[in-house]
Amino acid sequence: MTGRPTAVALDIDGTLIDHDEGLSPAVLDAVRRTAAQVPVILATGRAWSTTKPVAERLGLPAGAFVVCSNGARTMRFPDGDVVDERTFDPSTVITSVRKHAPNARMAVEEFDGTYLVTAPFPDGDLGRDARIRVVGDDELAPQPVTRLIIRDPDQSESDFVHLAERLGLHGVSYFVGWTAWLDIAPEGVDKSTGLKVALAQYDLDPSGLLAIGDGRNDIEMLTYAGLGIAMGSAPEEVKSAADEVTKSVQDDGVATILNRWF
Repeated sequence: MTGRPTAVALDIDGTLIDHDEGLSPAVLDAVRRTAAQVPVILATGRAWSTTKPVAERLGLPAGAFVVCSNGARTMRFPDGDVVDERTFDPSTVITSVRKHAPNARMAVEEFDGTYLVTAPFPDGDLGRDARIRVVGDDELAPQPVTRLIIRDPDQSESDFVHLAERLGLHGVSYFVGWTAWLDIAPEGVDKSTGLKVALAQYDLDPSGLLAIGDGRNDIEMLTYAGLGIAMGSAPEEVKSAADEVTKSVQDDGVATILNRWF
């Protein structure tokens, strides 16, 4: 990237806020200054219902775009108007999960932000104030969904890397999280999908996009952007995909980067 970024894409968890939902004053100040000068786009695996409160804390301007559900849904803040949505039929994946990981918990997110789950998730996993309804496997996804979440608190991150291989996930995209967490998305959909939609609304080119993230679900976003920055605590494959590595969320890595230009 040459010159100042023309837009900024920011992951939320592990990038803007820590695992206790903490948002440092330094990062808050940097994001607000940036958003007053160029478009700031949140790009997250979160649902709209748990993304909107973060946008509010950051003071994003009305009309800003947020990319939710790992790119499957692009929304306009603060009204939640859907600009773009991608869905898929998860029924074959659900069947495969039950075969290869019978104890796993699964969830899908409904449009109103409610989560349908096959069993309760650990506290806070789906957001502290998430609305949850427990249903049977056959009731989980009677219609196409934006994503399917697979979680097993008794397994490790590496176990889920292997699970993804065993599931034989064809016709979908998937992202392994920090814990035993697997996000299944429509085929070819990732955070860059939503960012393309958002940038088109601004008539901006990705060469001017600065993106910052810390997870495996950020890799496509970091490579799509003109300048991709990985957080210091990111897995090695994320750092390798990035153009640069900054400090961790605990050390205000986002503020360190944004303060260069804004």
